[in-house]
Amino acid sequence: MGESYRLGADIGGTFTDLVLEGPKGRFSTKVLTTYSAPEDAIIEGMHRVCEKAGIAPSAISQVIHGTTLATNALIERRGAKTALITTEGFRDVIEMRTESRFEQYDLNLKLPDPLLPRNRRYTVSERLDADGGTLIPLDRSEVEALADDLREAGYESIAVGLLHSYVNDAHERMIAEVLAERLPGVMVSLSSQVSPQMREYERFNTTIANAYIKPLMKSYLGRLKGRLAEEGADCPVFLMHSGGGIIDIDTAADFPVRLVESGPAGGAVFAADIAARHGLDRVLSFDMGGTTAKICLIKHQTPKTARVFEVARSYRFKKGSGMPISIPVIDMVEIGAGGGSLAHVDALNQIRVGPESAGSEPGPACYGRGGERPAVTDADLVLGKLDPTHFAGGSIPLYPDRSEAALKAHLADRLDMDATEAAWGLAEVVDENMANAARVHAVENGEDLSTYTMIAFGGAAPLHAARLCEKLGIARCLVPVGAGVGSAIGFLRAPFSFEANRSVFTKMSAFDPARVAALFADMEEEARRFVRSCDAGAEILTEYKVYMRYAGQGWEIPVPLTPEEAAAPDAATFLKRFEEDYTRLFGRSVDGMEAEITVWSVNAYTPLPPVAPLGSAGAASAPAPQGRRDLFDPALGQRTSAAIHPRADLPAGASIDGPAVITEDETTIVLPTSRRATAQPDGCIDIRTKEPRHD
Repeated sequence: MGESYRLGADIGGTFTDLVLEGPKGRFSTKVLTTYSAPEDAIIEGMHRVCEKAGIAPSAISQVIHGTTLATNALIERRGAKTALITTEGFRDVIEMRTESRFEQYDLNLKLPDPLLPRNRRYTVSERLDADGGTLIPLDRSEVEALADDLREAGYESIAVGLLHSYVNDAHERMIAEVLAERLPGVMVSLSSQVSPQMREYERFNTTIANAYIKPLMKSYLGRLKGRLAEEGADCPVFLMHSGGGIIDIDTAADFPVRLVESGPAGGAVFAADIAARHGLDRVLSFDMGGTTAKICLIKHQTPKTARVFEVARSYRFKKGSGMPISIPVIDMVEIGAGGGSLAHVDALNQIRVGPESAGSEPGPACYGRGGERPAVTDADLVLGKLDPTHFAGGSIPLYPDRSEAALKAHLADRLDMDATEAAWGLAEVVDENMANAARVHAVENGEDLSTYTMIAFGGAAPLHAARLCEKLGIARCLVPVGAGVGSAIGFLRAPFSFEANRSVFTKMSAFDPARVAALFADMEEEARRFVRSCDAGAEILTEYKVYMRYAGQGWEIPVPLTPEEAAAPDAATFLKRFEEDYTRLFGRSVDGMEAEITVWSVNAYTPLPPVAPLGSAGAASAPAPQGRRDLFDPALGQRTSAAIHPRADLPAGASIDGPAVITEDETTIVLPTSRRATAQPDGCIDIRTKEPRHD
């Protein structure tokens, strides 16, 4: 039996990260994302890491992939020609939305356009009641006539979302049968399979999004699988899904909407793994790459999850201004603040950063690839955070003069300042944007960030993490080994998993234990079946959850259950668990109010190997710095002389006082004057606030 390696591949908006793990250790690289053919960057990166490891691609036994392609296709409206079939009278649900105003006092408020225009939305005469009973039966001949019209219109993909189909999917299945007969080459997405949950707007929109990107993702995944095999890596390919687990490539091709947050989800899994190794129960995951920054709360080594999130918000930080996707997802805040985020001066002469990004083509001005506007990376370079000759391990040369010219032309000249001051302003704006997003997310979840430890990763996060800690009052930050490719490492730490959901509206006064037990058993069988398709012989564990609210409330809270509680359901136990969680979140329960369950959930997953506790680092002497660099410290408002330390040279227990920079191929850790860094036994850099001196 030869050596076996696993490859993690993360396609981001600017860089594609590759991580190879096996008997010889871990090897990683970053290559610029190739937009026209994303698989090209993966193939190039695979050969680079294989060369570093001294192996052939045929030694790779498993590829785990995460990508922003699905998200970008939705944001940029680059999907297939798609139609919607829905119940008569509900054609305009995705345009009417929930009729809430996400910016209440904006008289010129413009709602985002629906993914499909009205002339691509079709109806059939049918109707089910809320319990799944048939009020108006579906006429098969009507569906056949509609299928002929759809064929004439040349649709590539069709979404089917009928009223109350999450309770009874018979009418949706009939439509699927007719479409398979009449339009054999057209892809079909049923809401009863994609998102079998109540709330028509979210369910319809999720199903349309799945149909819209399905041909694109199916084609891409097929090409990727073929290219990997051609290059020698003829092995199983799995995809990271938005809920923090891994699914097989066929499931991913059928339900590509579950990949919308796959890259960021890998980052949260990576941070949770680091938290477990260091015994941390309260962690703020901070992932900043080339295009976006992601912030996630992790408690007890488990990322917070949600059932709905929004893509392509038209108003920053405004819930309701984006496209809702109703799938299991790791709950995080994502903002347009990455190394490639572009800056400009607005009408009030204020510096604004993002969400527009330079990406990898042309990239920031300092890349020398045609970019002329200043990006966050340009500011970092001018402020001394980056070494122009060793960016991305020296594979991408940077040009400081072009950064200065861009900052001067677009910011400094307009605001009567020099290039350094403009760079400082740009960096402070982007750091404050991220800090504000973290504050809002923490307040919404009732958390105090001063009690948290930050874990920073992604190519740009270690450059900004210490300053973010200063702004948020966080005393400790960990920068793990491989931080620059953290999401790709997270793919290799994730379990095989699949979460099944059902909407079965149940008042606690009408709780039927036998029906509930059967419902859980059915969902468990479905979830386990998907996991078995990834690993037929693995041990499978299950988690159970219900979403509950008081009658009359508009939203619900998740209530975890033990396997014993799910196997022998009891109304009093469910209610007790709900009241405990409700009180923990809101401070009190509501006496005498009827409670109800709206959504039921079962997550099946493979267990991860136990994490060994981290030993003590002891104390060690730091080697002499390998030179010094001018580094701007924003808290002091001036340049300082920073020591340069290669990360690989720091022994466990060695401490460094800021100002300093700790360098490695994929990123740079910036240590301001207020912080001290200590190397840990596992290679993490532990950054803490300096203890006050008592001279």
